[in-house]
Amino acid sequence: MTRSRECGDAGQAFPIYITVVGGLLFLALAYFAVGQAAVNRNGAQTAADAAALAAAQDRRDQLAGAWVQNLLDPTRWLGIFNGNAEGITPSCWRADQLAAQNDTVVLSCLPEGLLSFRVVVETNDTVGESIVPGTEDEKSQESATAVIEPRCGFELPVKEEKGELPLLTCKGREWELDPEGPRELLPEPEDLFDVHLAD
Repeated sequence: MTRSRECGDAGQAFPIYITVVGGLLFLALAYFAVGQAAVNRNGAQTAADAAALAAAQDRRDQLAGAWVQNLLDPTRWLGIFNGNAEGITPSCWRADQLAAQNDTVVLSCLPEGLLSFRVVVETNDTVGESIVPGTEDEKSQESATAVIEPRCGFELPVKEEKGELPLLTCKGREWELDPEGPRELLPEPEDLFDVHLAD
């Protein structure tokens, strides 16, 4: 009699065991699906960051080039450091390039003012098949904003001497500019402007 009861108890426990194991397996697969989505989103965010920075760096390089072209006319420097320069061309092509390298596509790339770019990208890959319905065709979209900040300050002389240029101070470094000197000794774009992601 005792032996029969033990067998009966074991038989009743087996369905419970199957239910618990099945539930744990379901949870594991659900966590895996969430992990897949997180990886996809992280990839999209990395691509958005890189794309926004690339567009901003292209604009920075153009502004630095405009500053060099107007080196002998310090009255134009302030406008250039504020992002206003003649001959500036669109920079979002660089965002497209970087997005493609990160297996994403740019959905939008818009300047926000003269010294900022906001980029939205979407992954080419989907989250993939999982136990969560509808995820197999889901793609991740993320955005990033990159900002260009001038690093330099200067004071125009009260009485301008012909050929004399103001002292340019860039984050603590002073540049005594020689209009007759070689262009190689001039500040680089990264000396003139800082490019970073918006907080």
